[in-house]
Amino acid sequence: MPRLTVAQAVVTFLARQFSERDGQRRRLVPACFGIFGHGNVAGLGEALASAGADLPYHLCRTEQGMVHTAAAYARMTDRLSTLACTTSIGPGATNLVTGAAGATINRLPVLLLPGDIFATRAANPVLQELEDPRSYDVSVTDALRPVSRYWDRINRPEQLPAALLAAMRVLTDPAETGAVTLALPQDVQAEAYDWPDDLFAERVWHVPRPLPDIAALARAAGIVRAARRPLVVAGGGVIYSGATEVLRWFAEDHGVPVAETQAGTGAMPYDHPLALGAVGVTGTTAANGIAAEADVVIGVGTRYSDFTTASGTLFGEGVRFVNLNVTGFDAAKLSGTQVVGDARESLAALDAACSGWETPPEYRESVTRLRDRWAQVADAARHAGADAAPSQTAVIGAVNDAAGDRGVVVCAAGSMPGDLHRLWRSRDPKSYHVEYGYSCMGYEIAGGIGVKLAAPEREVFVLVGDGSYLMLPSELATAVAEGVKLVVVLVDNSGFASIGRLSESVGAYRLGTAYTDRGGGPLPIDLGANAASLGADLIRVSTMAELEAALATAKAAPRTTVVLVRTDRFQAGPEAGAWWDVPVAEVSTTADAQAARAAYEAGRANRRSHLRPA
Repeated sequence: MPRLTVAQAVVTFLARQFSERDGQRRRLVPACFGIFGHGNVAGLGEALASAGADLPYHLCRTEQGMVHTAAAYARMTDRLSTLACTTSIGPGATNLVTGAAGATINRLPVLLLPGDIFATRAANPVLQELEDPRSYDVSVTDALRPVSRYWDRINRPEQLPAALLAAMRVLTDPAETGAVTLALPQDVQAEAYDWPDDLFAERVWHVPRPLPDIAALARAAGIVRAARRPLVVAGGGVIYSGATEVLRWFAEDHGVPVAETQAGTGAMPYDHPLALGAVGVTGTTAANGIAAEADVVIGVGTRYSDFTTASGTLFGEGVRFVNLNVTGFDAAKLSGTQVVGDARESLAALDAACSGWETPPEYRESVTRLRDRWAQVADAARHAGADAAPSQTAVIGAVNDAAGDRGVVVCAAGSMPGDLHRLWRSRDPKSYHVEYGYSCMGYEIAGGIGVKLAAPEREVFVLVGDGSYLMLPSELATAVAEGVKLVVVLVDNSGFASIGRLSESVGAYRLGTAYTDRGGGPLPIDLGANAASLGADLIRVSTMAELEAALATAKAAPRTTVVLVRTDRFQAGPEAGAWWDVPVAEVSTTADAQAARAAYEAGRANRRSHLRPA
């Protein structure tokens, strides 16, 4: 029975955990990011220093950033592996909350190991302790409870084994995964205990592929076979399950077009005849046109966010939904016929159950017409002359060309995710990495690090606007220090383009969306100088020709390069006209707000309940 501290036991245990799916085994938690303070340096800090290569430690610059890095790593590995994150007991612990929320919303496993206040209460109140007069058992780590899929506080060494096993179960359960928090009081971390040998035995967590219920599958097949205008909406679950090939087979076998959510982008090669591209608020006219007329929507691995359904206005009144999802929670949405199971296995079974059925030729012809029409619009937006000042959409086109089929674009917030969703052309299911479940500003650079760590053989292109960059630029220093090569395209438009347009549309006159001084003049801010000061190489560009040359230079460079390009935030890309429910002031003294409210009421009138029983 080895005698180890609680922190040493955690590290030793994690070093011997593996995941397995389809015969492929990998480390479940291959490394730990962290920032040390008094609440974890003597416990987990000492344990990680002693562990060395068994559980490598990486220094990040922000606690929020390291959770984004872990989440991006998990997404890139199809949720089969993740990273641990450790912090001290105060602000470090609460700084985890935003990243944890993003991971849980996006159904991505991350392991959080914040320090906590003394379990013994011998030295109360300790530095950074939240003194709650209602209970001495409350600490700031309780803020992580609502954003964690599993949360526990280890007040005694005897509690650790069960908590570790529960944590690993949630991390490897595709239906339940998200942020997992084990709060470790700083005195308990350093406490020694005689542990059972079996706790540290090598352990393999088999990630299941749940098979669909036969009766549910038959009900779903009956609905699909009766359809004349079906549409598949492919979500992130298609990619996590490795179901892209089966999806293509299903589409080809039956002539069913496929539209993609943000997380599902890349599920079908963009140039496939049945690929409609982005759907919803950030969708294409092709996908949204087909969606509006669909009689059956087959949702595969999607959680049907408001951006996918255009706040309930995209799909027609009489449409029926067949939902293939690993979680019953998502499968039951929109009163759909539920097929609960692994996306790959469920889609393969549905394909077989629909053998011999296909859509009418005239329907497939309409899909081709709409695809071709949108392709012309996208081509015009994605390109500009060599001497032209870059627009945001032309920047996306240039980055897409530089990335090729294997490069990965990383983005999260602002106006770029919408333009990316409509315009990025993916042939590889891992080439598009946009965090849009939480749409968290500051995700991009930290997320890019996670992508590159998970797939070092790929070029990683981080597209980040000035607003999002200013939220979390410090992770550039992490990329430089860790030798993680990124190509960061920093788009500076002196403000918030997306929220500026939304603000104007609701009668708020773009308040607070421009980077100016109090008098309305430009700010003397040099984002390029900031990036260079953090250790990155810097290239400034002002024309499309310079941008293309800079991207080639950055790709060839051995280290992180920031390409700084200015664009016009008032220049919008093409849209598909889908509605998004952002309530407008019901009463106002301004004519613009009154007109915006009238338009809002008209949009809201088009919402469908989708309550028809399955």
